[in-house]
Amino acid sequence: MAGREFFNTETSILNTKNLQAGFFIGGKFYPAIEDINIEIKPGKVVCVVGESGSGKSVTALSIMSLLPKENGSIQEGEILFEGRNLVDLSQDDMNEIRGKDIGMIFQEPMTSLNPVFTIGFQVQEVLLNHLSISKSEARERSIQLLRQVGISRPEEIVDEYPHQLSGGMRQRVMIAMAIANNPKLLIADEPTTALDVTIQAQILELIKEIQKKMNMAVMLITHDLGVVAEMADEIIVMYAGQIVEQSDTYSIFYNPKHPYLKLLLQSIPRLDENRERLDSIKGIVPSLTNIDRTGCRFTDRCPEAKDECRQISPQLAELGGGHKVRCLLYKESYPTEKAVTNR
Repeated sequence: MAGREFFNTETSILNTKNLQAGFFIGGKFYPAIEDINIEIKPGKVVCVVGESGSGKSVTALSIMSLLPKENGSIQEGEILFEGRNLVDLSQDDMNEIRGKDIGMIFQEPMTSLNPVFTIGFQVQEVLLNHLSISKSEARERSIQLLRQVGISRPEEIVDEYPHQLSGGMRQRVMIAMAIANNPKLLIADEPTTALDVTIQAQILELIKEIQKKMNMAVMLITHDLGVVAEMADEIIVMYAGQIVEQSDTYSIFYNPKHPYLKLLLQSIPRLDENRERLDSIKGIVPSLTNIDRTGCRFTDRCPEAKDECRQISPQLAELGGGHKVRCLLYKESYPTEKAVTNR
């Protein structure tokens, strides 16, 4: 399991600062993520976890400048990639970065891959968009990439279509496309969704192997804490659009602070315990238009909630060693300039 090694002096490759993004619904803006500060260093793996609706995918799409143009918008903050603010870039400039410096593995490969083009065509397109190579060279490189991600018969697979492949193979194709140009940062959004447990483990191991070989920074998004224990240098826990806890992997699993994280960990099956039923968290994550921004957003589901939790919005407290938590139980750790305030 990863330790505390992510706390070092290396220059960050990605740094989001006070990021707020969301959607216009009925003419009104609703933030899907707020006050998001994420730092990723070269060669490190940062996992972002939380239930569906926590804002994980919106964070990734904001970084990639892929929020829907019709109603999605970044309202505040910066997204610094190697010191360059991506928020200020045009779509043409972002097209240069996407697929070259930043690769992304999307949630569902069947909808991400175009059903009317062959696998080879789609992998080659990524290469030809960013490299000055011939089509024959791109085809040969595509075959090498498919072989690299563990696909057998790559010489034949390049001429097949997405529907002819299994879910696990399609996901491997997505990984091949994401790493085609040796990106400095790889964003993997729920890369094992809808795959069986054995294939999930293979895909995660593949990402880990490629990350170490290429020394990439990785941002792995998942709803399952159990899949990240062996991969992450740092874990960020999100709830209802906010970061509620973040620290190194050891601290997250063995010294959790936020009631939400404690409940998440209790819901994970353990081999050393004999329980007839797993614990669950009552209720659901509030929808985008129903978030109560007056107090703590977890109040209605929290077993440790007090009256003040409905009236005061908690800040992100620094507990030392890079461990941060957003909960009034730790308000004595708030910096003086972030005193507890009503919102």
